[in-house]
Amino acid sequence: MTTLLEVRGLAKRYGDTPVFAGVDLALAAGEFVAVLGESGVGKSSFLNCLAGLDTVDAGSVHIAGTEITALDDTQQALFRRAHLGFVFQAFHVLPHLSVAQNVGLPLLLQHRPDEARVEALLKAVGLDGLGPRLPQTLSGGQLQRVAIARALVHRPQLILADEPTGNLDPATAERVMDLLSAQVREQGAACVLVTHSRTAAARADRVLTLTSTGMGA
Repeated sequence: MTTLLEVRGLAKRYGDTPVFAGVDLALAAGEFVAVLGESGVGKSSFLNCLAGLDTVDAGSVHIAGTEITALDDTQQALFRRAHLGFVFQAFHVLPHLSVAQNVGLPLLLQHRPDEARVEALLKAVGLDGLGPRLPQTLSGGQLQRVAIARALVHRPQLILADEPTGNLDPATAERVMDLLSAQVREQGAACVLVTHSRTAAARADRVLTLTSTGMGA
């Protein structure tokens, strides 16, 4: 199988405080990995480092053959736009855009708008008919689903999901996990899921634990 994500000796510090160190991870296309860990161990920071949204203090991250830790900020942004789907724990939807416009933004940035694809994703996450609404009219769980649809709309090679089911009821959480799994299996993508939910983690091919000294099964 083709290695899509390769992490070597990754380390992150904030000032003099180490967050994690010596993290190695290899992820193949079509593989789903869940990362567990105690609060404060740096799971969100780890995802941010994988995406090039945060700097690393040691090690490297290769995605689809590109060492993103060696790219400058502009190059990283362009790479993310083309290859990554990121589900943020804090949603990060744009308040002045409608739900449909938020979901379709990754396609618009790639100059390939696709209203049918946007509508299909909204339906898949249970937001059918809510496309014209503004984010401030939605609940936290609905905003989470907007963020998930936006992360998947452009069929990214690598999905990075930070607690994607944290604001969802069990039935909707199961539906979202079905959608993530389908993206991985059917589109040949890979997914790194950070979660506190062992129910969500059980859907992954592998469950790893992040500690301050590294990562292991």
